[in-house]
Formats: sequence, C-alpha cells, structure tokens
Amino acid sequence: MMPTYGRLPVTFERGEGVWLWDTEGNKYLDGLGGIAVCVLGHSHPRVTEAISSQAAQLIHTSNLYGIAAQQLLAERLTSLSGMRNVFFGNSGAEANEAALKIARLYGHNRGIGAAEIIVTDGSFHGRTLGTLSATGSAKVHAGFAPLVSGFVRVPFGDLQAIRELVDTRPNVVAILIEPIQGEGGIVIPPDDYLTGIRALCDENEWLMMLDEVQTGMGRTGEWFAWQHADTCPDVMTLAKGLANGVPIGACLARGIAAETLAPGNHGSTFGGSPLACTVADTVLRVLEEDGYVDNAARMGARIVDQMRERLSDDDRVVDIRGKGLMIGIEMSVACGELVSMAMERGLLINVTAERVVRLLPPLNISEDEVDELVERLCGAIRAFHNR
Repeated sequence: MMPTYGRLPVTFERGEGVWLWDTEGNKYLDGLGGIAVCVLGHSHPRVTEAISSQAAQLIHTSNLYGIAAQQLLAERLTSLSGMRNVFFGNSGAEANEAALKIARLYGHNRGIGAAEIIVTDGSFHGRTLGTLSATGSAKVHAGFAPLVSGFVRVPFGDLQAIRELVDTRPNVVAILIEPIQGEGGIVIPPDDYLTGIRALCDENEWLMMLDEVQTGMGRTGEWFAWQHADTCPDVMTLAKGLANGVPIGACLARGIAAETLAPGNHGSTFGGSPLACTVADTVLRVLEEDGYVDNAARMGARIVDQMRERLSDDDRVVDIRGKGLMIGIEMSVACGELVSMAMERGLLINVTAERVVRLLPPLNISEDEVDELVERLCGAIRAFHNR
C-alpha cells in the first residue's frame, strides 16, 4: 500500500447499524460514519438487498446506452432539490471537477477566456489537481505546484470580501463554497451568508456553486444545507452519503448551468452505473420513508445540548457547534490524541483543523446511542485534559 494514510491500528470486519466490530472482537460506536458516508449505518438490510439484487441482474454497461436506474435516481434528486439535471461520477472530487468545468465553459460561452472562480480559505473540495487548487489549505497544496490557475480566494463567511471583487476581478464567473466547512473544522457561516452570495451572483451573472459533498443527504437536518437559508444554487455537488458507501458522485445544475455541457464536454466510464444508482435510489427512499433527515436534526440537537451541559465547566472547550449530525467540538489546544483515546473507549471520532473533534454519525442513530456517544466522548475529553 502506498503510504497515503496514517492508519490507526485497527481493522474492522463487520458492522450493524451504528456499531462496528474489529478483527479482535472489540465493539465500537461509529461516531464518524465513514466520514459522513454511512448515513444509514452499516449493513442496512434494504441497502444490502439493493446491492445483492442489482449485482445479480446488471452491474455495468456504459454511458453510451440508456441506464434506467440512472434516470430514476436523476428524477428523484432533481425533485428533492429543485435542480434540472444531473451528471454522475464516482466521488465528490469528480462531482466538483464537473462543477469547475461547467463554470469555465459558462465563462467561455460568454467570451471570458481566462475565467476565474471565487473560493474560500479553509475549504476542501478534493484531491485532483483541479479540486486541490480550489481547496483553501496550504497543507494540501504543499508539493504539488504548479497548481491550476483561475481561483480567487476570500475568507469564508465574509460577504464584503466578495463584494470587493465585483469591480476588481471582471473575469469572475462563479463562486464555489461549502455551506458549512467540514474539513475546515465544522465552520458555520453567518445566517445571511448564502442569501447574500445568491444576491451577488444574480447581480453579476455568476454561477452559485455549492459543494454539498459532506453537508448533503440530510446530514444537517435538511436534505441539503442550503435549504436552511431558503435559497437555491445554480450548481450543487453530492457524494459521500449518497449511496451509503457504494462510490458515486453527482453534480446537479439548473438554469443556464444545466444547459452548458454538451456531448463530448465531459464523461465518466464508471459514473452512474446501474449498481451505484440503484443503491443510491434505495438510500434516498429509506431516508425519506423512515424520517431520518428529521432524525438527524433531533439527534444532532441532543448531542450538542448534552455536550454543552456536561462540558460547561471546562474552559479548555472553546465551542460546541453544529447543524444536524454535523458537529464540531473545538478545543483550545491541538487534540489529535483524542482520536486514540476515544477509540480506547469504543468510540470512533475524527479531529480536523488540529483542534476540532468532528462527529458525523449515521442519520439513523437512536436516542440511547446518542447518549452512549456523549458519555464516551466526554470521558475521553476529560481524560485528555487530565493527562
């Protein structure tokens, strides 16, 4: 294996719901959900059945032909989002690459030869050269110069910084942002941020493009995080939880953005396979029929309320924040050690931006499981501070 990950000393062999068992028989509560992927947890019976039955029927043909499951999934996604059409790839990075190509071609069609896209500090959009260049992290950029040009960076959450570009950057054609920054540390912008961006895009003929790879699929207590702001993007990207672990990415568009790509402009060998689309459609139906998007809102509020109450006397806890089941606990010091300390207590978490504990549990987590997660995490945090 190429050493691209600093893997923890554990290997899992089976899962059920929010629980995982390692090869030694130890049981863990999964508070990370495969980094927001396993929205229905592990081994969900309807997901298992969808994989099995579709694999027995047809796994792959090609996008040279019609794919019924792809069309069905596209119809369901556009109905939920109000978007017009979809391009299917295999990952969030591929979905974001499609968005970047839409923006550049949109600019080209308007006679802008060196189109620019506004992006933000602290963002994360993927690890391909295009999405890596859009990402606002010097650590991610290190060693990969020259980066792809055409990106203009502003502070996240700062509408005025975007306004100041109107007269100084005439080649801007789009804005690409995360509604909530995940890898950046669960950073939630001001309430008027997305509506303000929507207004700026409308005034200047820019495309509003939202990276919902981590925030989408009910994670924040709405199907898509922009629905909290009662606005709508021109382009939206999805992946992670879309098929509960089966690789798939989606780039949705509306308006002129939906009319930009033509045959030959973009493609994907594996994107939108019968298998991936059947599973994704099943995930959407389960989330809707069983009320798990609303459950994410309730269980997320339960976690935040309990964590705030139990850690209110700990001045080393800077902030506890989140929307739905996308939660960050910010510490005053680097706390990467908490990952192993929580794992010793049978809890899987993640630390991002050096000081933020990130929780992304499955959306079908129960109240009892939430209480168990809080108990184990608070114990780990207190032990970390005592140490």
